[in-house]
Amino acid sequence: MRRWTRAAGVLTGLTLTLGGAALTAPTARADIPACTHMVEQAGVAVTDSVRTACYQGVVSDLQGCKSGLAAAGVPGGAATGACLAAPHEPR
Repeated sequence: MRRWTRAAGVLTGLTLTLGGAALTAPTARADIPACTHMVEQAGVAVTDSVRTACYQGVVSDLQGCKSGLAAAGVPGGAATGACLAAPHEPR
């Protein structure tokens, strides 16, 4: 019985330690503002659909990002450039 209690305590401590590390880990930095700025430079208003498309670029879904920006009225070259800028660290 004592061995099981000790094992449960160790596993609980390990779980709490790893869970705490996951909660305090830095989030992935991305540059949604760079993406939305490029959209603005193309003459398209930044809406929620544009921000959502830029977020898809952040998570490296280039096709989803480009499709979302195209649906929002962003021209092809500007959409591609904006989506490529999204997953990088802010400057």
